[in-house]
Amino acid sequence: MSFTNTFETHVLNYVFTATSVTRPTAWYVGLFTADPTDSGSTANEISGNGYARRTVSFTVSNDLATNSAAVEFPAASGGNWGTVSHMAVMTAATGGTMIVHAALSTAKAINDGDVFRIPTGDLDITLA
Repeated sequence: MSFTNTFETHVLNYVFTATSVTRPTAWYVGLFTADPTDSGSTANEISGNGYARRTVSFTVSNDLATNSAAVEFPAASGGNWGTVSHMAVMTAATGGTMIVHAALSTAKAINDGDVFRIPTGDLDITLA
């Protein structure tokens, strides 16, 4: 996963200055049909047909944050979502700011009636 430009700046300010940084208080997973890039663009986020970002919680150990519970999206309804190739962690259920983003190891076509799931422990964010 890559931090967005906004959150890279937050981290640097937190570590290397006395500048106050506003911390997120909730985290949401968003799904995308193309790379949202480090700019945090939501132009290619899935929309419609029952799609909604889902909450996610994390546990942290050393340099790894991982989802502490499964993340399950509602079934696509009324049409397909397209091929999901990227995901991101966001600060709000709608709008908000993108924190990190990544390509999925395997893109997945979500058709009407399909459910997208991220099992517990499968969403990993590491600092290297």
